[in-house]
Amino acid sequence: MFNHIHPYAPFFPEGATKLIVGTLPPPRFTSGELKVGDVNFCYGSISGLLWPVLDRIFNLELVFETTQKAIDQRKNFLSSRGIGVCDIVHCCKRDKIDASDLGMQNIQLRDVVSYLYKYPKIDTLLFTGGNSKNGPEYFFRKHLREHQLQLELVSNEIPRIHRFKLGERIIKTVSLIAPSGAANRSIGSLQTYKDLKNQNPKFNTIDFRVLQYQDYF
Repeated sequence: MFNHIHPYAPFFPEGATKLIVGTLPPPRFTSGELKVGDVNFCYGSISGLLWPVLDRIFNLELVFETTQKAIDQRKNFLSSRGIGVCDIVHCCKRDKIDASDLGMQNIQLRDVVSYLYKYPKIDTLLFTGGNSKNGPEYFFRKHLREHQLQLELVSNEIPRIHRFKLGERIIKTVSLIAPSGAANRSIGSLQTYKDLKNQNPKFNTIDFRVLQYQDYF
């Protein structure tokens, strides 16, 4: 059984106001067997879509390669926007070595709430996925229950928005469409996507993410 440990410590730039919360990068980032074009940093998979989408929104001119330059570009962007990254899964076990959220077993979560107390300016969590089993929102709900806290629905439109109270703070959560190819099918089933596709046949699932993500980053 593969011991899938998150390879990256949480990233908190000074004055962070937003926090990206996912689950785990693919197992090869733990074993160090990276593919050509992978970036050795959060969401660095060459097949992942978070950085390509942000590159389009902000005209970052990112390089997609296994170099320190690529890492620094991403850290500098996050720091300039006050965005941290703290995936919620610390480690898990896998029978099959793949990146499937459903394949995770014996899951240990990070104490994200303790980080929120440590960084009091954070007011928004950006989940890279929704409330499906073993997704980031799913785990965060479980994590909140351990602290006798719960999410309150703000908007049921996609992306769904919730909030919760932490001491005197109100923190908003946004459940974005996952930046993975596996989410393309769910995007294709959305009426909003269908309508946009009918208006412009060249419109695709990355375009849809760009429209969604730009409102929250």
